[in-house]
Amino acid sequence: MPLQMTTQWRLQITPRQVFWLKVLIHGVSLLFIAQLVYLTLSGGFGADPVQGISHFTGKSALNTLLLTLCISPLAKLLKAGMLVRVRRLLGLYCFFWAVLHLAGYVALDLNFNGSLVLEEIASRPYLTVGAVSWVILFALAVTSTQGLQRRMGKHWQKLHRWVYLATLLAPIHYIWSVKSGLIEPIIYIGISIGLLAFRYKTLARGITARFNLLRVK
Repeated sequence: MPLQMTTQWRLQITPRQVFWLKVLIHGVSLLFIAQLVYLTLSGGFGADPVQGISHFTGKSALNTLLLTLCISPLAKLLKAGMLVRVRRLLGLYCFFWAVLHLAGYVALDLNFNGSLVLEEIASRPYLTVGAVSWVILFALAVTSTQGLQRRMGKHWQKLHRWVYLATLLAPIHYIWSVKSGLIEPIIYIGISIGLLAFRYKTLARGITARFNLLRVK
């Protein structure tokens, strides 16, 4: 009888390693924040600093969002359940960059004109898409605490599945907002679709449940 050998990838992560991984996430994020400040004060964003700041903060939010979506499949692949403990921190940094992205637009493009913000969002489709994604990230950030998780129960998980929609809308907002250089935003859309494909069973169950609910009504 031939000898059969099976190898399973398993990454053992301890709570202490999770702590240092969070420290690393804080450190890298602070470096990017320092880079944003330096480029802003030194004129490193070139002739159009407003656009430069917008792209920097927007891409930082998108990159962090995609990195957050990588945690679950990576933890499943490596059988490292402890890895999911860094997901909340990454999600909060994603929202932090999204806040800076919106704040930069409101302050630098619209001069803090609140009524103009709503008018622009309603009249420009790429802003509408971006606003929907921002609201989803806001809801996820606000409800990310353990206390609210316990209070919301099963509804918390349903709410946090809206991150999948934000993952799809954010790169659409990106590609819709640029006038040239479409290769990079197209790559982002491809990555987003790939990450969502890992969750096709979850998405299929959610769509089926919605369809059955509507059919009952």
